[in-house]
Amino acid sequence: MNKLTLIAFSFSLPFLSACTPSMPTLPDMPNILPDLSLPTLYKDDVQQGSVLTRFKINQLKVGMSTAQVQDLIGSPSVIDPFHNNQWNYVNHSTREQGDIHYRLVLKFEQNKLTLIDTTEIASLPELTDKEKALEEKRLTEAKVAIEAAKQAKIKAQELAKEKAEVEAQRIAAEKSEAEALKKKTELAQAKQPIKAKEVVSSQPSKTSEIAPVKHIKPKTINKKPQAPVPAPWYKFWMD
Repeated sequence: MNKLTLIAFSFSLPFLSACTPSMPTLPDMPNILPDLSLPTLYKDDVQQGSVLTRFKINQLKVGMSTAQVQDLIGSPSVIDPFHNNQWNYVNHSTREQGDIHYRLVLKFEQNKLTLIDTTEIASLPELTDKEKALEEKRLTEAKVAIEAAKQAKIKAQELAKEKAEVEAQRIAAEKSEAEALKKKTELAQAKQPIKAKEVVSSQPSKTSEIAPVKHIKPKTINKKPQAPVPAPWYKFWMD
């Protein structure tokens, strides 16, 4: 309060000196109040648009669904009606530390994130030490997960290869057995005519080895003597 009174008095001094020429002059104000600074008007921070952080943006990954993106960084500030597969996160903020103007562009295909354009987010504040530690931890965990997935894929490929080899061996064995059975059948079929021919040749020929036929005399049948049949009556007249 004393400083303000002294300032008001210093502005009124020329008028007083004009009225009273014999009044003594005061020394220069900077020498009396060297640390005096005029007050400045306070300006509130004005946020306009989507509020993003580098820590959240760095967690975006290609392949995320639209729902996952919204859960992570919120809904976009602008959706182009002619390109509804493009989301724009725009911010024009006025802050005491300096103005911030950035734009994040995301593109989707079939509700899957395909492009992350971060070329216009240079005005965003850098990561804090805490965020850097969390970011490093997240990247390490992601690296471990990627390596584990890679090893699991290699193991699955090896198992699939072993299974394919076992299946190929089984098919080859079945094919070999089928071929052996086929050869055995063909050999059996080839031996059957030879045996039949041997059987026919072993039988005696009809012309050379026919046994002589013995003539058998017919046996006489002993018939009993029959009684004489009397002549008919008419033969007596004829005699």
